Amino acid sequence: MGSKLGLVGLPNAGKSTLFNALTHAHAAVAPYPFTTTDRNVGVASVEDPRLEALGNCVSPERVVPTSIEFVDIAGLVKGAHKGEGLGNQFLSHVYSVDALLHVVRCFEDSNVAHTLESVDPLRDVEIITTELLLKDLEILQRRADHDQKLARSGDKQAQKFLDVISRWIEALSKGIPIRRLPLAGEEHPQAFGIDLLSAKPVLYIANVGETALSAAWDSLRQKIADEQSGLVICCAKLEAELVELEPSDRQAMMQACGIQESALNRIIRESATLLRLISFFTTTSKILQAWTIPKGTKAPQAAGVIHTDFEKQFIRAEVISTKDLVRCASESAARAQGLLRLEGKDYVVQDGDVIHFRIGQ
Repeated sequence: MGSKLGLVGLPNAGKSTLFNALTHAHAAVAPYPFTTTDRNVGVASVEDPRLEALGNCVSPERVVPTSIEFVDIAGLVKGAHKGEGLGNQFLSHVYSVDALLHVVRCFEDSNVAHTLESVDPLRDVEIITTELLLKDLEILQRRADHDQKLARSGDKQAQKFLDVISRWIEALSKGIPIRRLPLAGEEHPQAFGIDLLSAKPVLYIANVGETALSAAWDSLRQKIADEQSGLVICCAKLEAELVELEPSDRQAMMQACGIQESALNRIIRESATLLRLISFFTTTSKILQAWTIPKGTKAPQAAGVIHTDFEKQFIRAEVISTKDLVRCASESAARAQGLLRLEGKDYVVQDGDVIHFRIGQ
């Protein structure tokens, strides 16, 4: 699907621990800052209960879930936009991702150092947010200087962009991220070929202790609600321990801890929502497979996710919803009831579609 989520936050917020839990990787984790000095990249399978239900209908030999890519990015400190700490390296890696998982430390642990010597989630969020805003301001002011010269020579596109830039700079100067502005298609940064850090969507992860939630995170929750961003409460240390257990032992430990569902599943689901991703399914060659595409993708482009030639060779798609297929219990029964339909090049794939692509030569 080509989408990446970057885990960001202050040093020792729990990014690498959460990354290991999500991806079953073994990135270095230590109780002192800057254990991660380069990015770690890993892939997490997306659990989808629809796969099990579909498997009962089509009896596949193999089931392949879709996946999502996570990038563990080095911790950021105040002054990163000017290169402090690992700032330049951190910011270059943030540019490479499509959305951010902002891991916020909400736990007390005397054995795990905090770069500011105290736990204050709201302050920590403000530091990261401010650094991204300041870097965007720096980029926009440079771009404005460049386009002013073009505008004076009569370049209408440059003049139009200067008008947009002025509004962005005004918002950033007030501490408002670009993602919170109403961005029409022609006024989105990508339309001008510019990548702004504060335009990337954000999901906040409150990394809490194993025994009790820190009261300090209440103000954080209110701030996140005010900016209409998502929040998942997670104990990264506990989740990392759970993934190392056998399924039966994991379930027993979850019951003992009063956990009904792993926070990792919620993070992965929320990440897909953040990126506006949906899933469709194919059942060819005895393989039931999930595929992830951006919401609004048309059938030929969805076929191209399977193989690039399929988009060019697309003829039509035979489509049935997961709900209808599961209700009929088999594809033959669904076909007999007329529930499989043929769709052309303008069909917009829906979440949960089961599709057979008809491809030419």
